Amino acid sequence: MTARPGPRLLGAACAGLVVCAGLLWSGSATTWYRVIPAGAAPVELTGAQVAPWLGGVALLALAGVAGVVATGGVLRRLVGALLGLAGAGVLVFGLRALFVDPFATDARASALPQPPPGVTVDALRHQPTDVTAAPLVAVAGAAVLLAVGVLVLVRERRLPRFGARYAAPAERRAERDPDRAAWQELDAGRDPTADPDAEPRGDPGDDPGDGPRNAAV
Repeated sequence: MTARPGPRLLGAACAGLVVCAGLLWSGSATTWYRVIPAGAAPVELTGAQVAPWLGGVALLALAGVAGVVATGGVLRRLVGALLGLAGAGVLVFGLRALFVDPFATDARASALPQPPPGVTVDALRHQPTDVTAAPLVAVAGAAVLLAVGVLVLVRERRLPRFGARYAAPAERRAERDPDRAAWQELDAGRDPTADPDAEPRGDPGDDPGDGPRNAAV
C-alpha cells in the first residue's frame, strides 16, 4: 500500500522554504560583529561581509520551492538532500559565529570578514569585538532549511506530485490495465484487437452492385 498524498505537508514544506529565505536574507543584512579599535570609532560588520554566500543560500531556498513542487521520486529526494546539507552548513557556521571571535586569530586576511572601505583587517586584529544576536536569525533560517530538507527526504512518498494531479485525460486513460480494458471491450460487444480509428467495414454479403440489379428485377 502507498501512503496517501498530503497536500498540507507539501504546503508546509514550501512555506518553510519561504520563511527560511526571509530569515537568511535578514541575517545577511544585519550587523553581526561590532569591533572597537583603540582610539577609533566602532566598525560594524554585517552578515553579508562575514558570509557573502548567505544571500545565495536564501535564493537556493526559494528555488527549492519550485524544485519540491515540480519533481518527484529520486529527484525530489536529491533536492531534499541538497537543502538539508545547505541548512546544516549554515547552522554550523552561525553557531560558530556566536562564540568565536574571528579577529582574535592570526588567520589569513582573505579568510576573515572584510571590513568596510578605509579599514584594514590588520587594524581589527586582537581588538575587542562584540557579537550581536543577528547570527541567531541565520541560525533559525538554517534550522528551518535543515528541517524541510529532512522532511522532503524522508516523507517524499506522502508529498503529492504535480504531474499526477494535472495529467491530461488521454494520459490517464493510457495508464489503465490493458487486460482489464480488453475484458471491458468484450463485455461491450467490441473487438479489443480492432483499430478504433479504422473505418467500419460493411457486411461482406452486401454487394454494392446488387442494389441496381435487384431494383431492375
